[in-house]
Amino acid sequence: MRITTAKDIGRLIRQKRKDEGITLEDAAALCSVSYAFLSALENGKETVRLDKVLQVSLCLGIEFEAHPRSWTSTGGSYQILSDCSN
Repeated sequence: MRITTAKDIGRLIRQKRKDEGITLEDAAALCSVSYAFLSALENGKETVRLDKVLQVSLCLGIEFEAHPRSWTSTGGSYQILSDCSN
């Protein structure tokens, strides 16, 4: 799954939790985060703490992988090859 927004991460976390048959309350307890945090994460809140996002992901068995994109040089300035405005 391609992740480009906080909502994408939230959907992935929610789907994995539901696929495993775990309630939000139980998942929060298992992952050592609050119910409110996990709810905010699953709803795509953009200001959740990254360390806790990674903690929940690890706990639920979700792995993230990053790939660098290429840059182009035009007239001395650089532009990334895809849209960064998201």
